Amino acid sequence: MNNALTPKKRILLVTGLSGAGKSTVLNTLEDLGWEAVDNFPIRLAGPLLALPSPEGREDRALPLALGFDSRTRGFKPDLLIEQIKRLEARDDLEIMTLFMDCSGSEIERRYSETRRRHPLAQDRPAADGIAQERMLLEPLRRWANAVIDSSKLSVNDLQSEIRSRFRSQTAVIMNVGISSFGYSRGVPHNADLIFDMRYLRNPHWDIQLRPLTGKDQSVADYVAADPSFAVTIDKIHDLLLSLLPLYDAQGKAYVNIAFGCTGGRHRSVYIAELFGQWLDEAGFSCMVTHRNLTPRPIDALEEPANRKYDGNIMVESNITR
Repeated sequence: MNNALTPKKRILLVTGLSGAGKSTVLNTLEDLGWEAVDNFPIRLAGPLLALPSPEGREDRALPLALGFDSRTRGFKPDLLIEQIKRLEARDDLEIMTLFMDCSGSEIERRYSETRRRHPLAQDRPAADGIAQERMLLEPLRRWANAVIDSSKLSVNDLQSEIRSRFRSQTAVIMNVGISSFGYSRGVPHNADLIFDMRYLRNPHWDIQLRPLTGKDQSVADYVAADPSFAVTIDKIHDLLLSLLPLYDAQGKAYVNIAFGCTGGRHRSVYIAELFGQWLDEAGFSCMVTHRNLTPRPIDALEEPANRKYDGNIMVESNITR
């Protein structure tokens, strides 16, 4: 018996005409964190549900999408509806059926652009197979809870539609990677957004701050005291809060944000830590890494190599190199 406090297992049955976008739907759901299985015989749903979920995922937290169509072994619409009714009768399951529809002319066009043959027209024109499949699937179309007509939808449009309908049914959210780096040691290859922090005054040229890093409070205070700090950092903060939800809405699983300074030990480290805290508080899943924090500071890598800061004023250095 299902406990009233236990959430029901969400199952989406995805069917429809061949070429209407079923595979795109399942792939998009998988990107959203669903467990997706294509060409699955519904009669085997019971044994499948008895199996443990993938490692690290709780049974009730993992929605399941099952795809089936005329190619599925043992496909008989009337029998399938009876099997779906039996699943719906279970107190521990929440079942929904999505039917993917499309105009015959559009499906013909899609098949003409590929080397695939229609499953019901191996030796006949695709139009014959499309008409036969439409009659075969009509009972399922009438039975379905939701119908999406993909005739005028691009692949990207269909993906957006699925994300809009089903994103809220999974806890998986975009992962934001935040890193610091030193330009003197090269720009990271995997960064989506790069912000150059070299316009801020450099703690390297303060003898007391040089051995420290951006994780030390005295370095953080020194950087934050730069007259340019507040206004520019606030603008970057507002920009990221505007951009990240847009990336998330497009289904981007990972966004890598990199903050760079000359050596990668002071300014960029502090800023990366700061934004990691801010974005975490804003509800994003963040991980902060520091690429060049370990190597010791080297004067020759800093720019300009023959100058240092004295308070807010840059003066010539008498240090012999």
